[in-house]
Amino acid sequence: MADRVLVEVTIAAPVDQVWDAIGDPDKIYNWFGWEAESLKEEIDFIFYRYGRRDEAARILSFEGTEDRFELIDQGGATVLRVVRGVPDGESWDDVYEDMNEGWISFVQQLRLAAESHDMGPRRTIYLSGSGAVPSAALGLAHLLDTPPGAPVSVTLATGDHIDGIVWHRSPWQFGVTVPQWGNGLLIVTDKSKTSEAPDGRGMVILTVYGLDDDAFEALRARWSDWWNASFAPAKEQGCG
Repeated sequence: MADRVLVEVTIAAPVDQVWDAIGDPDKIYNWFGWEAESLKEEIDFIFYRYGRRDEAARILSFEGTEDRFELIDQGGATVLRVVRGVPDGESWDDVYEDMNEGWISFVQQLRLAAESHDMGPRRTIYLSGSGAVPSAALGLAHLLDTPPGAPVSVTLATGDHIDGIVWHRSPWQFGVTVPQWGNGLLIVTDKSKTSEAPDGRGMVILTVYGLDDDAFEALRARWSDWWNASFAPAKEQGCG
């Protein structure tokens, strides 16, 4: 097996804080995946039953795999790497894979939670399906080449207007901050087309902070109505 650095980010938070964020189940709940009935069980399964913590090296590895989180102290900031094992001679360049893209999204959610929300509680809207390319359907296709840190001002197909910044991008996903929803984060993933989904498929994770129940339910209803008008629902799946 060869090591592949799947994602590397610098988080503007001390290494002890980030190490705690990937070890405390309540804090993991506020960045890993999205809200689902199975989320706490998945966290226990991934991070505790199979997670192995090296406190001295600040490495979280996963039993039975070469996969691991590595933390590097940068004196007030932290470099976090997600490393995955790849069989010798194989390459995942330009190949879509659900678990890889999931880890990229979740690490970006962790960065936002650590830098802007002190790992506090979030709420999420998760949408997944086929029948269109999500970035194009939402009205973001013309922005996909915008570099991280650049401002974005766009009216989405949901009717919502965003004045945020590009948080991250990868070959398959695009993240932008959404200040109007508590400095949250919108991640849009365009999955590879298949014979079963020739018109496109993908998912959206919208993370918000500080909305009351009425405001959150109105937001969820608006986005769900838009999604259901354009996409066939995907089979329900967990986060990991």
